[in-house]
Amino acid sequence: MADNETMPHDSCAAARQHIRHQGTRSARRALLGVLAAVGGAQAQSPADSDWGYYGGDALGQHYSSLAQIDRGNVAQLRVAWTYRTRELGAGFARAQQLAFEATPVLAFGRLYLATPTNIVIALDPASGRELWRHDPHIDRAQAYAQATSRGVSAWQDPDAYAPAPCSRRIFTGTLDARLIALDAASGAPCPEFGTGGAVDLSRGHDAGEPPHGLVTSPPALFGSLVIVGSAGAEPPRQDGGRGIVRAFDARSGSLRWSFETLPGAPSHVAATEWRATQAGAATGANPWAVMSVDADRGLVFVPTGSANPKFYGAGRIGSDRFADSLLALDAAGGRLVWQQQLVHHDLWNYGLAAEPALIDVTVHGVPMAAVLQATKTGMLFLFERGTGKPIAAVSETPVPQSTLPQEEASPTQPFPATPALVDRNALKPADAWGITFWDRCRCRNLIAKYRNEGLFTPPDSRGTVLWPGILGGVNWGGVAYDAHRQHIYAAVNQLPMVLTLTPPGADAQIKPLVSPWGLPCTAPPWGTLASVDLRRNRIAWQVPLGSTAERGPWFAPTRTFGAPNMGGPIATAGDLIFVAAAEDNYLRAFDVDTGRELWRYRLPAGGQATPMTYRAGRDQRQYVVVAAGGHGTLDTERGDFVIAFALPAIRPVGAADVEIAGAPQ
Repeated sequence: MADNETMPHDSCAAARQHIRHQGTRSARRALLGVLAAVGGAQAQSPADSDWGYYGGDALGQHYSSLAQIDRGNVAQLRVAWTYRTRELGAGFARAQQLAFEATPVLAFGRLYLATPTNIVIALDPASGRELWRHDPHIDRAQAYAQATSRGVSAWQDPDAYAPAPCSRRIFTGTLDARLIALDAASGAPCPEFGTGGAVDLSRGHDAGEPPHGLVTSPPALFGSLVIVGSAGAEPPRQDGGRGIVRAFDARSGSLRWSFETLPGAPSHVAATEWRATQAGAATGANPWAVMSVDADRGLVFVPTGSANPKFYGAGRIGSDRFADSLLALDAAGGRLVWQQQLVHHDLWNYGLAAEPALIDVTVHGVPMAAVLQATKTGMLFLFERGTGKPIAAVSETPVPQSTLPQEEASPTQPFPATPALVDRNALKPADAWGITFWDRCRCRNLIAKYRNEGLFTPPDSRGTVLWPGILGGVNWGGVAYDAHRQHIYAAVNQLPMVLTLTPPGADAQIKPLVSPWGLPCTAPPWGTLASVDLRRNRIAWQVPLGSTAERGPWFAPTRTFGAPNMGGPIATAGDLIFVAAAEDNYLRAFDVDTGRELWRYRLPAGGQATPMTYRAGRDQRQYVVVAAGGHGTLDTERGDFVIAFALPAIRPVGAADVEIAGAPQ
């Protein structure tokens, strides 16, 4: 199939468009759609926007009620505009590690996004023309632990009269540990927020409070609070820092509350599950991923990462709570309401990366407010939103034990009674895969060399096969949720890796488990898109996502084998799923009911970001937008593109508009 080629589609679907109304929020959107047609789109707040938050809405459902683009016409999608950020890492110490993971948000009639170096940009959503840009001037010579930003958050002051300066704000966290507030109209810093428009997160704001770290995900918003997590400490500290969640006044930047994820004192609620002599020195459990907010219940849902060191836990004996946990915090005061730890004493870097999805499900005919947490282990945990009680039963299952000195692996791990998105079985030499007898034999020998007794096999000095590897499962791209169908959609990795530890310091070496041809030693697909029917608790379909045609030898039929991916899907009322993510640089559209690929477009650089969609312009065209700038971890092609797709316009965007897009203002 040629690049940018469309797939055959059901002609009967051409006339079908679904416009769903999900509660009050969707009703407001429908009304605003009418208002927008007569010029009211500029007044949309984030809550009423087509895509006002990183996850589409504050609930993290990654779903759009728009249906102008559907499975009957998606084959006609064309590039509507292209914007270049002009950020390619010049002078940046870790330029090869830059990852353009941003998902733009639409608010106040503009698109807002951030580059991996925290430059915030506002665009006209109909043309892609740059309206303003703000460079926070982070130290580009610094070797930051990470080099990405997944986006920004938009906030409107309910007590201020727009368009007063800073009555509408854009919040973003930075790699150098600042929380910045910008005027949404001009991009100028809001001077009354913190000091000159920024709060320094690298220092404690209360006595005894640990310093914060760099920020890679957009802050959460609740009322007049902006809530921010951390992705670890700045160099020269390489231990990851101590996890902390903090809420600041959205107007002044004053600290309102903080919650430490690791016990610093015996009074900490998790202290009993740590050795007292180790707890104070522990690091990690960073809440670096995107958080979700249930405004009606006043809860913010916080996924946390693993404790440090990542792969050797002799210095953190116990369950390591609240690492690898889903925390429900009182959004107004920071009090812990409930928690669930989803990996005990993590030795695999399986920390929670996906945004929690706040969804409504029907269980035995009874509607329930739930939170779904997807994990790197390919599991789907489903809890009551208000209490944290499992909706899908969770069983503590015995798992393999460690042979390393002083290590005490958890004897059990939690397994939910939901469908597994990845293979959990032990990998045996007989399972080796290869495109020829020669490389299959090499893979068989490799598998026989390493330890693997199934999921949660502890690291070993002779080498352990991690399957899935540290990419997941489901990573930070998270899931999309269709409430009408009660289906979850997820991009899933199934890439095996080998982890080798060397005591006594337990230095870790990680590499993919691949054949001499560079292809994984396990049977494909190595990346998939999955649909899970929550009503019937089964996988509705799971199809390959991406192609490894450029990875293996020329004679290998690897086009449909799936590929490693970073980024997530979105679902729309047009019965479509849009997803890029895969390392082959395509943006794809799938049929929501069958998983059939209907359309794809070859991006000019790696599309390791989650797309978004919205309406704009006088004709209220629906656009699908994705960032394409490459990803350091996957080593995909680098670039600085933001690309919008739409159906052919009645009055196409003129050549002059395309030339202006991306020009300095």
